[in-house]
Amino acid sequence: MDESELRQYAEQCLIKNRLLVDVLGPMKGPIFVRAQGSVIEDTSGKQYLDFNSGQMCSALGHNNPRIAKAIQESSTILTHASSVFYNVPQIQLAKKLSDIVDLPLAKSMFIQSGADSNEGAILLARRYTGRLNIGAFHLAFHGYSDVTRAISFCGTAPGYGPSIPNVYAIPTPYCYRCPYGSETEECFMPELTIGLEVLDHQCPDSLAAIIVEPLVSAGGVIEMPEGFLVALHEELRKRGALLIFDEAQTGLGKLGTMFGYKQEGVIPDILTLSKHLGRGLPVSAVVTTADIADRATADGMIFGHSHSADPIACAAGLASIEEIVIENLPKKAQEIGQYWQDRMEDLQERYELIGDIRGRGLLQGIELVLDRETKEPAKREAEEIFKRCVIDGLLFSVRGPHHNVLRFVPPFTTTPVQLDQAAGILERAIRKSLRM
Repeated sequence: MDESELRQYAEQCLIKNRLLVDVLGPMKGPIFVRAQGSVIEDTSGKQYLDFNSGQMCSALGHNNPRIAKAIQESSTILTHASSVFYNVPQIQLAKKLSDIVDLPLAKSMFIQSGADSNEGAILLARRYTGRLNIGAFHLAFHGYSDVTRAISFCGTAPGYGPSIPNVYAIPTPYCYRCPYGSETEECFMPELTIGLEVLDHQCPDSLAAIIVEPLVSAGGVIEMPEGFLVALHEELRKRGALLIFDEAQTGLGKLGTMFGYKQEGVIPDILTLSKHLGRGLPVSAVVTTADIADRATADGMIFGHSHSADPIACAAGLASIEEIVIENLPKKAQEIGQYWQDRMEDLQERYELIGDIRGRGLLQGIELVLDRETKEPAKREAEEIFKRCVIDGLLFSVRGPHHNVLRFVPPFTTTPVQLDQAAGILERAIRKSLRM
């Protein structure tokens, strides 16, 4: 079947989804056929540097040999088992997670997607506290199920029906666009105080938890101010509420430590993991304390799907963690992140369009502006640069509330030569966008 036939059948048989920025149009992007390491190939034989890491699920590199071997072996032993009963890979994965998280985090359950894991975390928080209300940040993204869409305020859009009740937004601290212009050590406190005061009035004495990404990814690669999450945790303790860390996009080595929370000076009450945990197979995890797990499930709790904790997916998860630990991939993420930021700083010196550079490890972003003083978002230029980069063989995402942040997530397998190549493609696209 050639490429034209594939596109014809795609138009006829697939429900269209907004997979690419609108400038490419639906189904007009490449159709992928194979991949290896940091490179993905389309049906015409053209190769692309995948600085999306797939859907951020191939951060270990496409076709990682260790995980491929684990999947192959598991597929001949036990591919599926009832989620009512335990299976061996499930138990092994739970033990491996308990070894790499910090106490009091100790107990895990496994579902399929990041949205599932966040739903599970919310369910545990509600059952543990006996409360219903959940807070999330206004630039948050936590998934596209009904529950997680309701707390993914950066992805809200009309046409999906009524949102679930008992969810509330609070302000995301966005230092590059800080409305207070403060430069003090705890510049975030006014925003945090106001956000929590509003939340207190919306759900007095009935807040179950706040869910947060330690580095806001889809919302624009926004770094939390130093000390912010510690202060948030302290305030939640006063209210008898829990802190949930969604580490789908920040955990398992991506930011330069095994988990993002290790850089924040706070251990969350509940931790969720997904994305490259399964390296392409659908498995996600909710990790929490023994106290929360035991109390939340004391009178019975039903949660999951037909393929929750499937042994083949758990085997992939176990191999993924082994790959991260054995190969010391957090250190690799630090090296890649520093190399990339050095290249971006070099570009920033030459192009006024780059207003801000931010991110850690494999999760990197640059914010494009028309004027560095006014910080007017360069949305049109961001879309044009994205389009030209895809054509020239570089994949990434455009994110942020103003659709002007270029987000790069290169796999751990990315070499300095590939980083230089990607930076070159990006620079050519910037030059062309400025001549429009």
